[in-house]
Amino acid sequence: MDLTAFAVATLSAHVGFAILVTAHAVVTEQDAGKWPYITLALGLAGVAGYFFYDEW
Repeated sequence: MDLTAFAVATLSAHVGFAILVTAHAVVTEQDAGKWPYITLALGLAGVAGYFFYDEW
């Protein structure tokens, strides 16, 4: 796989995940806190942390 294509796909996925986390927080009227930034850096780990780590 081309390294550039991999980097673009990974970046696109992480940005999409961060948008998903932020949108979910807005819809459920919760504070997204640090999770969009963690999601940008770590991808799926940030999404999992947002949904399963914080108390509701």
